[in-house]
Amino acid sequence: MLSRIQDYSVFSQYFAPHGRERLLFLGEQIAQRHLTHTDRLVGIVGDAGSGKSSLIRGMFPGLELSNDDDMLNPRKIMQVRDLFEDVQQSTTYHIDMRFQIAFTQMYEIVEFVQNALEHKRRVIVEHFNLLYPALGMNADILVGIGEEIIVTRPSIFGPQPQSIYNIVSSSLHYRRVAHTIEDITMLILSTEFNVDRKIIYPSDMRNGFILKLTKEVDLDFERLNARVKEEIAKNLDICYFDEDHILIGGTKVVCNFPRLHVLNTSEVEAFTLIKRYIPDPKSDTFCIVGVLSNDENISIDNLNTVHFLQRKKI
Repeated sequence: MLSRIQDYSVFSQYFAPHGRERLLFLGEQIAQRHLTHTDRLVGIVGDAGSGKSSLIRGMFPGLELSNDDDMLNPRKIMQVRDLFEDVQQSTTYHIDMRFQIAFTQMYEIVEFVQNALEHKRRVIVEHFNLLYPALGMNADILVGIGEEIIVTRPSIFGPQPQSIYNIVSSSLHYRRVAHTIEDITMLILSTEFNVDRKIIYPSDMRNGFILKLTKEVDLDFERLNARVKEEIAKNLDICYFDEDHILIGGTKVVCNFPRLHVLNTSEVEAFTLIKRYIPDPKSDTFCIVGVLSNDENISIDNLNTVHFLQRKKI
């Protein structure tokens, strides 16, 4: 029997972007790198607001979802009760388990998924960890999204969907915190330091954020760090306004991922700004870096160390 190169992959790990467009692009890249035509059952796990829908849209352009953040699609939700012969022209189906189980019985969902797989159709299941115990079979490819995105191909040794969900759900908080501080920093830079937003574009890192400037501007990092911390200490409420804005303490702020925030800045436990530009020669930019740490002398040269796999004695 011929082996596939995927059989040798334990997992792949990516930054989970703070921005919607970057998440769509990453979804496209994940599909190109990891999906094959034989992958029928795709499991997605992660909490609400983590970006699952955007990731799926990037991985499967044009796929009609059974729900989005603002509305449900009754026709798509009730597809599990349709005769399969009436919908067999579709090649890919989407199910969101948290919505689906509110309208249909678990056995109906299981039968639909099994029938679709038997007819060699592809099924993408959000919150796959809720379906797995009843379905009794793991996904061909399993994707978890929290602070980072984990892509894995389960074998007879796992991982089980719930274990991936536990990892990404526990880490999502830090991504929400980092994105919240990033938006506060962007607001202060543009309103108090007169930095043109057009020369700034955000990037991604673990336990923090990066703002890349296409040109170096004179900046008082000590004052910027102090001002950001002052705003955080005000315990400001953060809430969604529309798809391009949030409200920070009642102030309308431009945001490229408005659902990815903490509810109040009191949830920020640690933050410091690196007090200098970090040059990035690959992109020819000057980086403003914020980290979720109170260590003013934190070393940034090893922040991207793989951390979520921990060795345990059997």
